[in-house]
Amino acid sequence: MAAKHTLSEALKTIRKARGLSQEAFSDVSSRTYMSSLERDLKSPTVNKLAELCEVMEVHPLTLLTLAYAGDDARRAEQLLAQVRQELDAVLKKDDAQ
Repeated sequence: MAAKHTLSEALKTIRKARGLSQEAFSDVSSRTYMSSLERDLKSPTVNKLAELCEVMEVHPLTLLTLAYAGDDARRAEQLLAQVRQELDAVLKKDDAQ
C-alpha cells in the first residue's frame, strides 16, 4: 500500500511534474506562501486551490485525488468511483425535490 499523501505533498508533486518553480505562482501567490503550503504549515482556501491549479494546468479534483490516494492508481480509481456514486445520489435526490 502506498504511503498516505497529503495536500502539501500533492501540491509539490504536481508542481515538480509540471516543471514549475515556486516563483512560477507569483501572479497568484508568493514564494513564501507556496513554501508554507508545501511544508504543510498553512491550508489554502478552495479559491486559492483553484488559482494554484490554474497555474499548474490541472483540475482541483486532480490535486485532491492525489492528496487522498497518493500514487496508488487503484486507490485513485476507487476514490473516483466513490465520488461518482455520491454525486449521482446527491443529484438524484436534488432532482426529486
